[in-house]
Amino acid sequence: MTVMIDTGNYIAAKAAVMAKPDVVAAYPITPQTTLVEGIANYVASGEYKGEYICVESEHSAMSACIGSSATGVRTFTATSSHGLLLMHEMLHWAALARLPIVMCNINRVIGPGWNIWADENDSISQRDTGWIQFYCSSNQEIFDTIIQSFKIAEHEKISLPIMVNYNAFILSHTSMPADIPRQKEIDDYLKRYRPQWNLDCDNPITFGNIIGTEHYEKIRRAMQDAQENALRIIPEVAKEWKKLFGRFHGDLIEKYHCDDAEYILFSMGAIGAESKVAIDNLRSRGIKIGLARVRTFRPFPAQEIQNLAKNADLVVIDRNISIGYEGALFTEIKAALYGKSDAKVSGFIAGLGGKDVTFTNIENICKRAIDGKTKGSTWYGFEGAN
Repeated sequence: MTVMIDTGNYIAAKAAVMAKPDVVAAYPITPQTTLVEGIANYVASGEYKGEYICVESEHSAMSACIGSSATGVRTFTATSSHGLLLMHEMLHWAALARLPIVMCNINRVIGPGWNIWADENDSISQRDTGWIQFYCSSNQEIFDTIIQSFKIAEHEKISLPIMVNYNAFILSHTSMPADIPRQKEIDDYLKRYRPQWNLDCDNPITFGNIIGTEHYEKIRRAMQDAQENALRIIPEVAKEWKKLFGRFHGDLIEKYHCDDAEYILFSMGAIGAESKVAIDNLRSRGIKIGLARVRTFRPFPAQEIQNLAKNADLVVIDRNISIGYEGALFTEIKAALYGKSDAKVSGFIAGLGGKDVTFTNIENICKRAIDGKTKGSTWYGFEGAN
């Protein structure tokens, strides 16, 4: 085990290379650029020996991934923001084709106006494509999640693509230490990918042909079943990782001081890490509050949320907005609790466009919710909203 102190992007590049994908499709977009640049450096040094394909757009990057994964080989790519949106058609294709592609998406604002900082609207807008979605809060979690994602995506009961999300600049360009296992340990953990089907000229099959309504519904149901299987398999894969490497990034929800909590704060991504300081400060003042950081947005951990809401009211912070309604996590949590719980749920939108959300801001949000000073989804820090 060695310690690597570097940015989230370069640590993601290290994880991707150590997973030994046969193909990496690369197209730069700020703030993802240094990730594929990092892999290019490993190509130049000879550490990465797979096919590194420089393409002309993000749509082409996902098309290349689909082609390579369909031949039965391990595949990786990365993107951000408008690049993810340009892939939209092919994201649906990859999921419907049941291709276990792993992709990092560095959460960045959607324009115009143009802004290269963090919010989650890019990935939230892709939640219905069929991809499993993880949201990370540290560089160590980025590394661990990428490696685990290949194992999860390639599992025979799942066979779906995975999107590993983390916040622009807050993680992508901030250096933190990460423990890096030896290559042999990663090789032993992942094993070689053995596809359930693949395009083979010597054993031809028909794939992607026109199908009638009686069969198409079965395809969608199979995808849903695979997402539900992932609710069980994701923690199992993480427990195996902990047994080998001593770290546990794998709960569908990371829980912090939730056992005796009367209030629980829900968040995703980097806000979740900042929230721990706020939780500690509020507890020092006698407020029994915990943190539930949602790591897995798809599949959605509805049962775990229902369990947490049995004895606590909930506070939700979204770094996204479903225009015309409210924050996406707030909506999903309320839907999960409908008919299951009488817990009060308060929602806040904060940090859009990369606006800093400090532990002091988070404390204020929690206090406003506890004091009942909320209505619907509240825009925290917006002019007139404080």
